[in-house]
Amino acid sequence: MTILDKIVARKREEIIENKARVSTDELEQAEFFDRKCYSLREALTQPDKVGIIAEFKRRSPSKGILNATADVVETTQGYVNSGASVLSILTDIDFFNGSNENVIKARRANEVPILRKDFIVDEYQILEAKAIGADVILLIAACLNPEELKRLGAFTHSLGMSVLLEVHDKEELLRSINPHIDAIGVNNRNLATFNVDVQTSFELADLIPNDFVKVSESALSQAQTIIDLKKAGFGGFLIGETFMKTNDPAKACKEFVEEVKNLS
Repeated sequence: MTILDKIVARKREEIIENKARVSTDELEQAEFFDRKCYSLREALTQPDKVGIIAEFKRRSPSKGILNATADVVETTQGYVNSGASVLSILTDIDFFNGSNENVIKARRANEVPILRKDFIVDEYQILEAKAIGADVILLIAACLNPEELKRLGAFTHSLGMSVLLEVHDKEELLRSINPHIDAIGVNNRNLATFNVDVQTSFELADLIPNDFVKVSESALSQAQTIIDLKKAGFGGFLIGETFMKTNDPAKACKEFVEEVKNLS
């Protein structure tokens, strides 16, 4: 089994546990369920912004603990004040030390779109995302077949939320494009091997229809790379590890955004 296989297998167990603990009716009565969501597309197409999707991630399966002490409210507010357009927050517990509570705290503190970063395989998780205050969900092509992607994407749109489709090669991209997504993210990290190569984004850029916002994910640590990706048509840049591995992720984000703007 790959790491991705292990994560998805555990995720299916976790969904059963969560459904037994919190009903869909309870989710629909939650604090944020009826709020109007912020638009991912609008946030990533503002001309005065770089398009940073700044991620709050304590741990990764490949790198271990990145940052065990950062406060989610302080960090996410700092990200937004530094110029981030969107927040991404890990909610997977077992492999990433994430939590739904971190999304709730960030939602109360910020007025930008929040991506619930997790391994979505069931409608229940999308209801859960809405209930905790997320605006965007991630659908990973490596985890889902084309029919599942369409079904989950359509369900997400029915709730007024946005969909970020994640692919990491040409085959995944071509089989996964459908009308029920808002942005297509190219993950420069292979989820089977966890090797990273930013060239993946450049190779797939022209294959992504311009109807979708193009997002590059992972292995983004140089401001010049962002400039080059913008020239290739990308409008969003998901960055977590580069910021979170520092003592002050918000400060690292601020310095990175300023460097990109200075090079532009």
